[in-house]
Amino acid sequence: MHSKLYRIGAICSALQLTLIVAYMIVTLTLGPRVTSAEAFFLAQQANFWTSLLRLDLMMMLLVGLYLGNFPALLVNLWKHKPLLSPFASGFTVIAVILSFAGESTFAMLHLGDKFIHASTDLERSRFLAAGESILASGWWNSTGSYVTGVLLQTGGIMISMAMLSSGNFHKTTAVAGIVGNSFDLIQHTLSPFLPGVIEYLSLGMVAYLIWYPMLSFDLFKLAKTSSQEIT
Repeated sequence: MHSKLYRIGAICSALQLTLIVAYMIVTLTLGPRVTSAEAFFLAQQANFWTSLLRLDLMMMLLVGLYLGNFPALLVNLWKHKPLLSPFASGFTVIAVILSFAGESTFAMLHLGDKFIHASTDLERSRFLAAGESILASGWWNSTGSYVTGVLLQTGGIMISMAMLSSGNFHKTTAVAGIVGNSFDLIQHTLSPFLPGVIEYLSLGMVAYLIWYPMLSFDLFKLAKTSSQEIT
C-alpha cells in the first residue's frame, strides 16, 4: 500500500517539475501572464490555445498535484513528526481546494468568447467589466487567494522541516523545499503592499527546480524500499 502511495507521489512531483519548466518556457516565448481582461480576450481572439497558457491553468494543475504527493509524505512522516506533518498536509489540502474554487481561466474563456462575437462597443465594454471583476475576485487579487497562498507555502515549509530530520529524505530535498516555499511565502505576503519590490524575491522559485526532482527521486526510492520490505 505504502509503495503505491510513494510511487504516485513521485510521479506527481515529476509532473510538477514538468509544469513549472513549461510555465517558464511559456513566459519566455509567449509573454508573461496577462493581467487584464482586455489583454486576455485579445490573446484568445488571436489564438485560443495560446490564451489558455497565459493565465493560471498550468499553475492550477501544479497545485492540484500536491494532492498526489502530500499523502505520501504524510504517511512517511507522521510518526516522526506527529504534529507538524498533519498540519502541513491539512493546510495544503485546504489551499488546493480553495485554489480550484478561485481559478478563473474557464470563466474568462466564456466571457472572451462573448466579447469576440459582440456586435457593439457597449456589449464589449460590459464583457470587459465582467472580466475585470472576475480577475479581481480570482487568483492573485482576492483575499481568498491571499489566504490560500499563505496556507500553501506554509504547508510546504512545514513538510520540508519535517523531512529535514526524518532521515528518509535527502537534506537537499528538505532545504530546497524550505528555501523555495519561504521565498514564495515572503513574496506572496508582501505583494499587496510592495508590488515593485517583491519581483526580486521570485528568484527563490529556482529552488523549486531542485525540490520537485529531488522529491520525486526520494519518493521513488521509498517506494522501492517499501516493495522490498514486503517481499
